[in-house]
Order: sequence, then C-alpha cells, then structure tokens
Amino acid sequence: MALSKVDRRERLRFRIRKTVSGTEQRPRLAVFRSNKEIYAQLIDDVSGKTITAASSRDKDIDASKANKVDAAKLVGKAIAEKAKKAGVDTVSFDRGGYLYHGRVKSLAEGAREGGLKF
Repeated sequence: MALSKVDRRERLRFRIRKTVSGTEQRPRLAVFRSNKEIYAQLIDDVSGKTITAASSRDKDIDASKANKVDAAKLVGKAIAEKAKKAGVDTVSFDRGGYLYHGRVKSLAEGAREGGLKF
C-alpha cells in the first residue's frame, strides 16, 4: 500500500530526528512549512524548551507582501537576528522531512546570511 504524502513526511522527519538534536549551545533550527506560511524555531532538546521562533506571520514579514520564497528568506534572517540576541551562533538544521529545496532552502540561506552557522 502506498503511503500518503503526510505519512511519508512523518517517516522522513523521524529518521532525521534520530540524528539531529539540539543543545543549549547548539540548538536545533526546526522548520515547519504549511501551504501558506513557514515557521522556524530554535529548540533546546535537552530541556525541551523553545529558545526563540520566527514565522512568515510576524508583522514585519507579513507587511512586506513578498512571495513565499522571499518571505522564507526573511524568516531565516529574522530567526538569525533573534538567535544572535539569545547568544546563539551555531545551530543544527532540521528540515522537518521537507526536501532541501524552494522555501526550506531559502530559509536556510537567509539564516546563513543573518550570521548563523550550520
């Protein structure tokens, strides 16, 4: 029986999460992509806490009226800026089962431009 698109992504996500985890010094940059929006969080998996988050629903990014790929790049820059304020400069990238292409790639490039290392 063929897997649905959601089930396939869940399997990929679990496979990625076996190897990628975040600490306080090197948190996990988790990406979630819906049809309209994109969200990024810095997560410390040891304590189970979200350090900071950014999304395309944030007022300044939403007001830019950029297309989805450009908005993802802005989210990447925003999460990098928030990470710097929180004292984080290196992260583990968790693409969340999505292909490293399009909006996910654009978010990662924006975060790198913002000064995050991964």
